[in-house]
Amino acid sequence: MLGTILLLPLALVAHVSATQTRLSSPDAPLLPGSTSDELVYLHRKLVEIESITNNENDVGQWLASYLRNKNFTVELQQVGDKRYNVFAYGKKRDTTVLLTSHIDTVPPYWPYYYNETSGVIGGRGSVDAKASVAAMIIAVHGLTEQMQQDLSLLFVIGEEAIGDGMRAFSDWNKRPTNDIVIFGEPTEAKLVCGHKGILTADLKVTGKAAHSGYPWLGVSANDVIVVALSKLLELREHLPWSEKYGNTTMNLGRVEGGVAANVVAETASASLAVRIAAGGPKAIQGLVTNALKDVKASVEEQGGELDISWSSTGYGPVDIDCDVKGFEKLTVNYGTDVPHLTGDYKKYLYGPGSIFVAHSDHEALKKKELEQAVLDYRRLIVETSFMHNQERQDL
Repeated sequence: MLGTILLLPLALVAHVSATQTRLSSPDAPLLPGSTSDELVYLHRKLVEIESITNNENDVGQWLASYLRNKNFTVELQQVGDKRYNVFAYGKKRDTTVLLTSHIDTVPPYWPYYYNETSGVIGGRGSVDAKASVAAMIIAVHGLTEQMQQDLSLLFVIGEEAIGDGMRAFSDWNKRPTNDIVIFGEPTEAKLVCGHKGILTADLKVTGKAAHSGYPWLGVSANDVIVVALSKLLELREHLPWSEKYGNTTMNLGRVEGGVAANVVAETASASLAVRIAAGGPKAIQGLVTNALKDVKASVEEQGGELDISWSSTGYGPVDIDCDVKGFEKLTVNYGTDVPHLTGDYKKYLYGPGSIFVAHSDHEALKKKELEQAVLDYRRLIVETSFMHNQERQDL
């Protein structure tokens, strides 16, 4: 480690100096032509391969082949049927820094496109999060061989659903040892100091069907769900908040019930998602349960039921390390794989592109954003490694 400690300050100075030189001229290319071409090629291939959650096998196999051709040792960790995490490293399996992002996307698939005039690159996953995947890989290639030996890459499946890829890696009996983990998500090229927690729930009402001409003979599940949702609308104006993350928000994502206008609805359901700014899942569960207790008691008196099913994957606000100088900082409202990786790490969250276009039919970013991400990932690797080594020396 002594050689690394001695080399890091020089590498850091050279890197920062080169970055500042490139940024001083807005029209100057951020990366050498061959590196930029490889970045665009890699990003294009990743986006062109459809990889909606549960269908990640093709993109994972292609990525594994690409990394092997770049002299990485690649391990595929099986998570499910034809579903694999891609773990890659150089000569060392246990490394100081692990860079990770996800290779699955939300539906539907949108094809890749690149407008060379405007420099805009789009398609499903072009931002969330294949931009991070491509930039991380190219960033590692641009570092010294000595630094590359102390870096590893992890690209997981299932982040857009329940995070089963990262959960599987976290529980892996062959999990490597790392000190620093850099996560890739669209953060507008800023370091994220934390994000809100999340809790999801499903409400299900069972009533009694009847002819709509004689509604008193039945119990309308639709009536009950409407009353229940009105209680939740009242509640969400009084959910906990914090100075760092703002207000806790509640989204009523899906509501359905009944079979026809002339039938008293026998069943109805609703799904909701709470983005938690303060407290934790248990506190939110208590607030929701209390808000619905009278509705639940009323429908049960009529012979019906109101059930609340809570997700088992909820978590409270997630604080993330952002102690690297020279980066703008922010907090975000979306969830990530950060809380799904257990262990004592320094964790950082950074990536190109904006979450505001992710999950949309206009998901896109500019080529220069991709190129800047390569430089920024290199800087994060160098500076976080340097700080880690300094801390070890101090001990």
